[in-house]
Amino acid sequence: MTVQSNQASAAQNAAALEAAQAEYGLRPEAAKFPMMLVLSYVYPCNALCPHCPYTNSNIRAEYRDAPYMSEAIFKKIADESGPHGAYLRISGGGEPMLHPKATELLVYAKSVGCKIGLITNGSMFTEENSRALIEAGVDLIEFSVDACDAETYSVVRKGLVWEELTTNVRRMIRLRNEMRGTTKVIASAVNQQGVDIDAVEKFWVEGIGVDYLIKRKFLTWGVNTTLDSGKSADPSAYLNTDEVPCPFIFERLNIDSRGNVMVCGYDISANTSMGNVNTQTISEIWHGEGFKFYRDKHLAGRGGEISMCAGCPDWKYRSWHHNYWKVVRNAEEARVAKLGQLTEHDDFQAQVQEQ
Repeated sequence: MTVQSNQASAAQNAAALEAAQAEYGLRPEAAKFPMMLVLSYVYPCNALCPHCPYTNSNIRAEYRDAPYMSEAIFKKIADESGPHGAYLRISGGGEPMLHPKATELLVYAKSVGCKIGLITNGSMFTEENSRALIEAGVDLIEFSVDACDAETYSVVRKGLVWEELTTNVRRMIRLRNEMRGTTKVIASAVNQQGVDIDAVEKFWVEGIGVDYLIKRKFLTWGVNTTLDSGKSADPSAYLNTDEVPCPFIFERLNIDSRGNVMVCGYDISANTSMGNVNTQTISEIWHGEGFKFYRDKHLAGRGGEISMCAGCPDWKYRSWHHNYWKVVRNAEEARVAKLGQLTEHDDFQAQVQEQ
């Protein structure tokens, strides 16, 4: 190949990389700081959901030394994230509301400017903590429901009580409506065999009154489990992974209870190490060599050369458009419309339904 050919090839590669960066790459909101920080701040759980990778692996046992994220780590994350208005996605290996200081920490994060997206199985709510979260302006509370009747729920949400869930969700909606709160209350369901996802949506949106229902893909997460992707009721892909970069590395990062940063949510067993928030700032990690390596590979169409990405069965279920930000927009539109239509009579009826 001639020098001119090499130069032309390099120029074409550079142009392709620049085009990919413009189409994908870091969004303006993520240029300085991640848009979302997914926190595994609790590993204990009071449920044994059969589709959960933690139920089907030994990951929780590996976190016996740090079952809960410490207050110091959480507040450091919140203090750094607040000025950027970043989302703290409270999720991870267990039920977040089991954290001994769950309500206190979420209220603190809101006070320093963070947005909060709480994912919960809904079992631990009381009048007091529900009211506190709404008063604090927690942005989004997502109840993982996965069913629309007690019989199915007892299978897909083993260990939990259907009546407790419906009571707690109804209470949360009633309080939000009475207080004219800004909190969006939604539900989510894994689209899996044995679950009528359309019936679930109708029950929770039309019957219970949540603002939105997320229909989640059945994910295997790549851990050494008994999970089988054949249990999915909707295996259709969002992305052609030979052509489209994974959006997660351009929007978010994951932090475990020890403060370790993983490259993405697929790595729930913390095999990657981008850094640790105890010794580095989140900005340093976000713009560090670790994330740069992943982003450059994906933008160049070579994400499949990374062993973890090549073996990721869930990459195809990521989307640049059908994502959390779309959920937030849709839920907010529903919340605003609902509060505009509510009357005192509606609030009274909600109280009657709960009793």
